Amino acid sequence: MPVPSVNASSDSVPSIGVFALQGDVREHVHTLQRLGVDAFTVRRPDELARCDALVLPGGESTTMYKLARTFDLFEPLVERIRGGMPTFGTCAGMIMLADRIEDGIDGQETLGGLDITVRRNAFGRQVDSFEGDIDVAGLGDPVHAVFIRAPWVEQVGESVEVLATIPAGEAAGRIVAVRQGSLMATSFHPEVGDDDRIHRYFVDLVKQS
Repeated sequence: MPVPSVNASSDSVPSIGVFALQGDVREHVHTLQRLGVDAFTVRRPDELARCDALVLPGGESTTMYKLARTFDLFEPLVERIRGGMPTFGTCAGMIMLADRIEDGIDGQETLGGLDITVRRNAFGRQVDSFEGDIDVAGLGDPVHAVFIRAPWVEQVGESVEVLATIPAGEAAGRIVAVRQGSLMATSFHPEVGDDDRIHRYFVDLVKQS
């Protein structure tokens, strides 16, 4: 599976929405705007219709799917993702994109699209949040990754590329970043800090889609 160049250029300016009913919305919008993207918040189906691509931020996955139902966004999101809209999920957004969940609440729904099984709150509670450097495929220097009540990926399908794993410690080898076609997800929060390479990777993917 080809990895987009983090220095790719294009004359087109993609319109990338950030799901804004719950989660770390502002940080993603600011990072995308720094990259010259037409970035905006998405709370209604008409705003989703403007999107060339979408970011599903970190937050609380159970609240996110319930609010998406309440605001009539759930089915339009599923339809757009199935239709090939590039989508990037971080932390809770990774759970929202997963086809299967371990340790979810009863009846928890996901948008699906990524042929992965995720374990919700895999690294523990809020007090077990941590950060560290990890290698991400396609990027030169390590990424400083922040994990907050993060999931990890238990299983991946044949068409899923593993982009990053935990390098050491009790969770060594656990998968924390994946890509499948125009969909990608990270367990960690790349919007935290000044390193925009993960978002740039996604923007390049969008431009090449």
